[in-house]
This record gives sequence, structure tokens and C-alpha cells, in this order.
Amino acid sequence: MEAFSFDWLSHPAAWVGLLTLVVLEIVLGIDNLIFIAILVEKLPPKLRDRARVMGLSLALVMRLALLTVMSWLIKLTTPILFLGPFVFSGRDLILIVGGFFLLLKGTLELHERIEGRAQHASGARLHASFGLIVTQIIILDAVFSIDAVITAVGMVEQLSVMMVAVVIAMGVMLFASKPLTRFVNAHPTVVVLCLGFLLTIGFSLVAEGFGFAVPKGYLYAAIGFSVIIESLNQLARRNMQKVELRRPMRERTAEGIMRMLGKQPLVGPEKPVASPKPAAGQQVFGEEERNMVSGVLTLADRTIHSIMTPRNDVSWINLDDAAEDIQKQLMKTPHSFFPVCRGSLDDVIGIGRAKEMLADVLTHGHIKLSRLRDPLIVHESIGVLRLMETLKRSRGQLVLVTDEFGTIEGVVTPIDVFEAIAGEFPDEDETPDIVEAGDNRWRVDGAADVHHLEQVLNTIGLVDEEEGYSTLAGYLLGRFGQLPSPGDSCELVQPHATFTFKVVRLEGRRIASVEVERVFANPDDETIQEGSA
Repeated sequence: MEAFSFDWLSHPAAWVGLLTLVVLEIVLGIDNLIFIAILVEKLPPKLRDRARVMGLSLALVMRLALLTVMSWLIKLTTPILFLGPFVFSGRDLILIVGGFFLLLKGTLELHERIEGRAQHASGARLHASFGLIVTQIIILDAVFSIDAVITAVGMVEQLSVMMVAVVIAMGVMLFASKPLTRFVNAHPTVVVLCLGFLLTIGFSLVAEGFGFAVPKGYLYAAIGFSVIIESLNQLARRNMQKVELRRPMRERTAEGIMRMLGKQPLVGPEKPVASPKPAAGQQVFGEEERNMVSGVLTLADRTIHSIMTPRNDVSWINLDDAAEDIQKQLMKTPHSFFPVCRGSLDDVIGIGRAKEMLADVLTHGHIKLSRLRDPLIVHESIGVLRLMETLKRSRGQLVLVTDEFGTIEGVVTPIDVFEAIAGEFPDEDETPDIVEAGDNRWRVDGAADVHHLEQVLNTIGLVDEEEGYSTLAGYLLGRFGQLPSPGDSCELVQPHATFTFKVVRLEGRRIASVEVERVFANPDDETIQEGSA
């Protein structure tokens, strides 16, 4: 190696060697820079830049110092230790110690991230001491500097060229250290990949110290291939995040809360994701609480058909009927408001209060039309949230729902919205749509709301807004493809249980009654279900 001088400035070959050496020094310093980024992330934010600059500065000083004592470093190849067939020089021992240090540190860091070890206490993050991190950086600099210095010696002979190349390379690394650190800390999988690289480098140093040379080309090819795969992984993850961000914030928030409540949210229109089932006795929220919260969160996604009273079940007053018949109907039906029509439900005259109409019939023998309220009519396409605004203006009276041709499809009252949230509240003249008929068996009316049925059965897969049905009968008609006969059955298979729906009774062309039976896939689930009820 020639003495320190700048005579090489006039030789083009020396400039080529300088440029090549700079590139190699940067490449050899990337692993050092990555590990420094991982270490300084353990410090408080205000100390990270200081530790990063200090670490790279120490690396520069250490490499320049090693270059100045290169004649001594070269002599370290003389054998000084003999263990059986192995002969070790001072350089070999340094490589072995440094390699084992990288293996130990990389394994501990990797284990900490894989195990998900908590790094928080009392709401504040636990940070490592500045001195400890700097000490680890110094040891790393010593290990990585040997490799870089040996590379420099093998490429050029002028000491000044080596020092200039090292200074330029470290300057580039110092400039790029902060964005690289920010990128590494923002991508946990990249940190794991980098730790894998360090384990690989540590293994190669130990192997080289024992006399088994590992070609650098193999290492760089493996690292390069891994970087390409991770880049594709990061690209795929970013695209998935973009797709997720296109979903409404309300929908994503509702899905997150439902997972917290132990419910089973939907990811996309047809992809149910089962939430982990909590152990018995560990339910944070009761069944009714979870059903009510999920009812609120899914309210905006429901159609008006799923909460309204359908046309066939609407109680209305026909002005063409005799006064005695109207009187009997008003006294028998426990409703506060009735649509008042002439001959047909589609010919609505107004909305009457039951007690006022009963007083008119008893006093005057007929209903006084002047006391009727103007009907509130909404289209069937209206959203439930907009419908609630209409119900607030109705002052308790019912709202009529029509289709595009003006045909009355049903009626909605404030109690219908409340039932969509809190479950069914049948009137005196009504039978609950869902009646428990034994262990894991239910007798269900065909007009039962599928949202409510999903809550009772604690399952998913019945609701499909795209199909346009809102009742159990609609679901079954879609499954059978035609009007079934009594005794026909179909199954809904879920990961935790299988549900059998058996048609019990028909009323004309309507499915009137269905028997539902649940069979758990794991018998232990039945015990958990009973314990959480």
C-alpha cells in the first residue's frame, strides 16, 4: 500500500477506482445503516437524530482509523490459535466474534417482534438509554467497518483514495439515513426482513472466520431477491389500503366496533369474517347490548322494506264499511293511528287517530273527514336515516311507503325503527315472529326480519341486500327457487354450526311458518353459547 498522497488525481484509472470503491462502500454500509435505524427507534424521538448522526460519525472515524493502521490489520492473517483442524488468525477471531454478535442481537430483536412483546407501561412507551444504544452502535461499527476496510484494501493501493471513498460514502449514508430510518420504522415487515439480512451476514462472517468462504455474490443475490419480493408485498398492501380507504368511514368504523363487540362483520358484500369466540365468562358486553349496538351500526345499510309493516299486515279503515264494523275494528285493534281509505288501501283519504274516529262513530255514526291528518308518504327507495327525519316530523303518526307506481307497499312507525335496533315488541294482538321451541330450535314466522333472526341465531349469511328480500320467506324463496311445499328444508352451513330451515306451513302462496334447528360443529360451542346467554 502506497503512502498517503494525492498524486493519483491526474490518473483517470484512479478516478474509476474511486467511483467503484464509493459504490461498494455504500453497498457495504447499507446493512450498518439499517441496523442503526433499528437501534435508534428504541430511543425517545428527540434523541434519535442525534444518535443516528453520532453512530454514522463514529463509523466514519473508525473506518478511517482502521485504514491508517492497515499494515497492522493485514498482519492479522497470521495464525495465532490452533483448535484441532481449525487454524484461526486475529482477523478470523474478529469475524467470528462479530458474526456471533450479529446472530445474537438479530435473534433477540426478531424474537421480540414475533412475540409482540409489549413496549408500553402506564400509557408511556419504554425507551432504551442513550448510552446503551450508542455502545451497541459502536460495536456494530467495528464489525461492519472491518468488511468495508478489507474491501477497500483489495481494490486500490492508495491510502488517500480509500479515505476519500470512505468519506464520500459515509456522507451519502448520513444524508439518506433519516428517510431510510423513517421508512424502516413505518413498515414492520421491512424490519423483520432486515433482521433476516443481518442474521445472514452474521452467519457468513462466522463461516468465513472458520475458513468457509461464502461468495458475496450469493449473499447479494439472495438479499436482492428478498428485496424484490418485499417490494411486491408492500405494493400489494398499499393497493389493499387504497381499496379499504374507498369504503365509507362509517362502514369501516362500524365494522371495527362490531369486531370489538364479538360480532361477525362483513368484509365486502359477500365475505363474512368470523370473529374469535370469547371464552365462557369473558363476555364484556351482554347479548342484548351487542345486538342493540350492531342494530344501530347496521341501521343505515338497511332498506325500508326490512323494517316496515308489509301491505298484507296493515290494519286500515275502509270508509265504505258499516259504522258497526268500523267500531268493532277500532276497539279490537290496539293501534293509535290508522290509514283511512275508500275501498282500497291505495285510495288513502288521510290518517286518523283511533280514539277520535271511535268518538265520531259513536257520536255521529261516521268518521268526520275534517279531523283526519294528511298522509305522510315516502318512496320505498328512501334510506332509513332519511326516513327517521320524516318520522320526527310525523309527531308519532305512521308513514306510508309507496312504490314507483303509487301502490302502497306498507307502513312505518317510530316503533318499527326502535324494533330494528332493540328487537321485536309485539302488540297485544300479535304473536312474536320468533319463538323458542326447545334447545337450539325455533318456530319462526315467514315474515320475520332476517336482521333480527341473525341476531337471535347468532350467525351471519341470511342478509343479502343485493337480493332485495328482507324476510325469512324471501330468503327461503331465493334458496328454493320456487314456492316450497310443507316439509321441504334447506341448510345454512357456517364454520361454527349448521342451520336447518324446514317449511312447516303455507298460507296461500306465502311461507307462513318455518322451523329452524341449529347443530353446532363443536359440542363445546353449545356450552359456551349457553354460558354467554
